[in-house]
Formats: sequence, C-alpha cells, structure tokens
Amino acid sequence: MVSQAVKKYYRSSPKKLGPVLGLIRGSAVENAFTLLSSLNKRSAPDIAKLLKSAVANAAEKGHGDTDSLYIKEAYASKGPTLKRIRARARGRAASRKKRMSHITIVLDERGL
Repeated sequence: MVSQAVKKYYRSSPKKLGPVLGLIRGSAVENAFTLLSSLNKRSAPDIAKLLKSAVANAAEKGHGDTDSLYIKEAYASKGPTLKRIRARARGRAASRKKRMSHITIVLDERGL
C-alpha cells in the first residue's frame, strides 16, 4: 500500500456507490480519472476528488510518479443511517432510512 484516502459520512448508500467503485478498481489512476469524468452518476465527481486526494497523499509520502500508481482497493462500507418519518394515509407514519457510506481508496505501485 502506497497511500489511501477515506471519505466518511458520504450521503449515499453503499449499494449505489458499489458499481462506480467496481469500474475503477484495479485500473491505473489516469484511466480512472478519464472514466469518472465521463460517467453519468451523481457520486462520480466526489469519487474523483477522493482519488485526487489519494494521489496527493502518495506524492506527500515520496511517490511522485503517478504513472505507476493503480487502484488496489476501492470500496464503500456502511455508515450510520438517518431515520426520518414520513406521513402516510389515515394518520399513520412510515419510516425512511437515509443511508450514509464511508468510501476508501487504496493506491499501490504497479510492479514493472
């Protein structure tokens, strides 16, 4: 592991983030940036920002060559859930669960 970046309490469910993170997992950093910029998902710009932070963390540790970096791990784990009430018919109430996620991106150097 060269570096990692974690975004906590992101206001989207892990189920929605999983396919986006699955697309970039295992790919080179430059390819992941181009893929995320062309992707039509709400979370794509935020994941690109997190990836940029992971690259900056790698540069801070002394791994300045971003061409050899690839995404070793990218996953979203479950965060806390906000529980809200919604009014329903005949004076009843239904609960709404607004889910959160913790997104983690781990970078590593590709062995040449």
